[in-house]
Amino acid sequence: MTADQASPARRLAFQVLRQVNAEGAYANLALRQALARADLDQRDAALATELVAGVCRHQGVYDRILVAAAGRPLGSLQPALVDLLRLSCHQLLRLRPPPAVAVSASVDLARATIGARVTGLVNAVLRRVAESTWPDWLERLSQGQAPIEQLALRTSHPAWIAQAYVDLLGWSEAEPALQANNQPPSVDLVCYPGLSRPQDLVAAGAEPGRWSDRAVRVQGDPARWPALVEGRAGVQDEGSQLIALGLSRAPAPAGPWLDLCAGPGGKTALLWGAALAADEPLVALELHPHRTQLVAQAVRAYPRQPLLAVADGRRPPLRPGSFSRVLADVPCTGLGSLRRRPESRWRRRPQDLAGLTELQAELLAAALAAGRSGAVVAYVTCSPHRDETERVVETVLATRSDVDLIEASQVWPALPEACRGPYLQLWPHRHGLDAMFCALLRRR
Repeated sequence: MTADQASPARRLAFQVLRQVNAEGAYANLALRQALARADLDQRDAALATELVAGVCRHQGVYDRILVAAAGRPLGSLQPALVDLLRLSCHQLLRLRPPPAVAVSASVDLARATIGARVTGLVNAVLRRVAESTWPDWLERLSQGQAPIEQLALRTSHPAWIAQAYVDLLGWSEAEPALQANNQPPSVDLVCYPGLSRPQDLVAAGAEPGRWSDRAVRVQGDPARWPALVEGRAGVQDEGSQLIALGLSRAPAPAGPWLDLCAGPGGKTALLWGAALAADEPLVALELHPHRTQLVAQAVRAYPRQPLLAVADGRRPPLRPGSFSRVLADVPCTGLGSLRRRPESRWRRRPQDLAGLTELQAELLAAALAAGRSGAVVAYVTCSPHRDETERVVETVLATRSDVDLIEASQVWPALPEACRGPYLQLWPHRHGLDAMFCALLRRR
């Protein structure tokens, strides 16, 4: 691969990384938009995708490598130069082109995007990076480090996330679980009840889902599927599908359903299809107006619409004790979706948990208050971290005597190794799904 051949893909990847690190963009969304605007062939598009995803997964490790190679803190370099060096690190250490070609391409990119004044520094730093392989760099950086720091380096996670996995899974299983976060996820579609059928998409070339009876898996751009374009299906991890389906199918009294934190609307659309089949109304609340618009877009293909409202789920403008099924899919750290949003691992901090867990407990309490006698409430996070999963549930249940936990094995009996006590806990390395957590509770 010559520098000229790599230039369009590298330039696009660099631009996306600047959006991610300078503007706080989500890498997957920024990359999708950039590729849609660009005129790249399939090979260059694949390279750009690998560069962006790879840098976002391993950024913390690349930063340590660059500090060692440059002999200075990264804060002394302009942010755009740091992103360019990260991108070059990934190509040198993980894609392994001829080092001279990769360094030359990086110098050319630096000259074209930042300026000629930085080309000497780029050349010198990257030549030092190329002197060692990826395993050699990991060995060098691990020397004298505690075991948890070594695990974090090997798996490209912050140490506090690695520790959370060890606390949940033990040392032997934590490493494959963390490594699974570095694998690209499948593209799963959900066929909304009454609007599309999985067997029809399978007949058209999709693969049947592994766990959800509403799921199919597709290759390439999902937008080529008419059911998705028309709103009769949506892009949704099978884990999210299983949770929405579990809530819809657990025994509960008749009555309206409530989605307390509906945006962006994937679970809402699936729940609405199930509610229509049961001839029940659904109320969907969302705090942010722009996310409410996403919910409306998700349910647009249904002939009838649920009631959508912009409202704070902690203080819903609803009569207490009115609903038979309540979904509280609460804001969280997103540590369960690091395959899809790898940059999140470097953005989140341990101190983020305190504010989130307070919000999560308030939302769970509001969800329970909205439920009528016999109602089923689903507390859901896309995170396995104990602080925002079982500890939130235990905190809220300690204040109430009228709520029982429903054993996850009763609702999802076909899922192996998915029970964490009475709770549902999915894992990428066990199930190939996002690490979703769900507690089902019943009002007495």
